[in-house]
Amino acid sequence: MDLLRHLDFYVLQAIWLAGIPVGVYAFVHALLQRADAFTAAGKLTKPAWLGITGVSTLVLVLFQGPTSFLWLPAIIAVLVYIVDVRPRVSEAQRGPRW
Repeated sequence: MDLLRHLDFYVLQAIWLAGIPVGVYAFVHALLQRADAFTAAGKLTKPAWLGITGVSTLVLVLFQGPTSFLWLPAIIAVLVYIVDVRPRVSEAQRGPRW
């Protein structure tokens, strides 16, 4: 019964813990891409995304999850890169698919 009482904490803890490797992946992916692919995709520059994903990952590592409010914007920033920027940058480097 104690688990159900604190279920929201455990869910938020799991989201925070899953966000750390996702943030590292987003940063490494941005690091390995060509700088011109970001502007060709119509997104912010490579240094801007390196800063966003790097700081977000650092926040996720340093601030211990749901006990701090800073982890939520960090998760959102990393997910924006993964869901929106990464596919466009990859497509810009590959070219259009038929």
